[in-house]
Amino acid sequence: MAATPALDLEAEPSVDVILVGSSELSSPVPTATGRELTAYEVKANRRDIEEICLCCGSFQVHTQHPLFEGGMCAPCKDKFLDALFLYDDDGYQSYCSICSSGGTLLICENPDCTRCYCFECVDILVGPGTSGKVHAMSNWVCFLCLPFSRSGLLQRRKKWHSHLKAFYDQESKSPLEMFETLPVWRRQPMRVLALFGDIKKELTSLGFLGSGSDQGRLKHLDDVRDVVRKDVEEWGPFDLLYGATPAPGHACDHPPAWYLLQFHRLLQYARPSGSPRPFFWMFVDHLMLNKDDQDLVCRFLEMEQATIPDVRGGVLQSAVRVWSNIPAIRSSRHSALPSEEELSLLAQNRQSSKLPAQRPTKLLKNCFLPLKEYFKYISTELTSSS
Repeated sequence: MAATPALDLEAEPSVDVILVGSSELSSPVPTATGRELTAYEVKANRRDIEEICLCCGSFQVHTQHPLFEGGMCAPCKDKFLDALFLYDDDGYQSYCSICSSGGTLLICENPDCTRCYCFECVDILVGPGTSGKVHAMSNWVCFLCLPFSRSGLLQRRKKWHSHLKAFYDQESKSPLEMFETLPVWRRQPMRVLALFGDIKKELTSLGFLGSGSDQGRLKHLDDVRDVVRKDVEEWGPFDLLYGATPAPGHACDHPPAWYLLQFHRLLQYARPSGSPRPFFWMFVDHLMLNKDDQDLVCRFLEMEQATIPDVRGGVLQSAVRVWSNIPAIRSSRHSALPSEEELSLLAQNRQSSKLPAQRPTKLLKNCFLPLKEYFKYISTELTSSS
């Protein structure tokens, strides 16, 4: 049997060690198991990292990781897709950009980046002890933002934005094609057309809108009966079309389905024709639509709704139904859903009580966070909407 090749620590460029703050990139001892053997398999056994799941260390590779060189098994692929565009209230992504695990994460401090990394991924793929050194650093810039593409075993894919789109389109069960995410230098201020519900406060708190000439703009319309295609074309182009049935406490001047029909009509006017630029839309029902109306929305918008509940103390406080092509709104994060009976009772209580006018819920506001991958925004402290 041939002798095991010696591990050549000098083969890694020294600049990677400086960038990640780690001087150790040793392979684990052969007695290690599972994912901890990744470095040993690559360095000592000369196994191609594309043949190893970058997330868990499995050799049962189903596809390739879209962001970094390495494989991905089927279970980790599903987990990655579920977590891909999920964000926390602080504006950062909720899960590790490599393995999609949660818990305590290292966040990138580039103001134009929202990605996070778990301690285990950093220590296994970059070098033992690196996570602690990164945690102690200030203004740490992550592996997708560094000017150099390699950090230990972690090699950023070339044109990873394109790889991510191809990965999503091929592996996701969503009927909608994903728009390719944009690098920072290509992101433009967002232009919004809001129908029947003003979301200016929510988008401003997320950094999308502002008073500067280089910041996004919003046009709000409550009465659209006389709006024709020429009007929308003159006001636009738009990047986001938002529409909703009246929120609790607001007057409902038309049958609930009317709001859908008007939204769908203006969607045809606002949607770019033959242009690859990202264009997003969202229609929200504040529990005004009956079952037949909901089925009508699904047919018109060609997708199923996502029900996003607001549960506090184990009690359902509010909920909205959402149809949108914004990524992750149909995520498994919202899988613990209230029953239709609970939603019907909540809707009846709303209609029978005189509630003060309310703005979109906090959960709905967070649905806009994936747009940070596409449009320019100003970093700001996120605040919840009342």
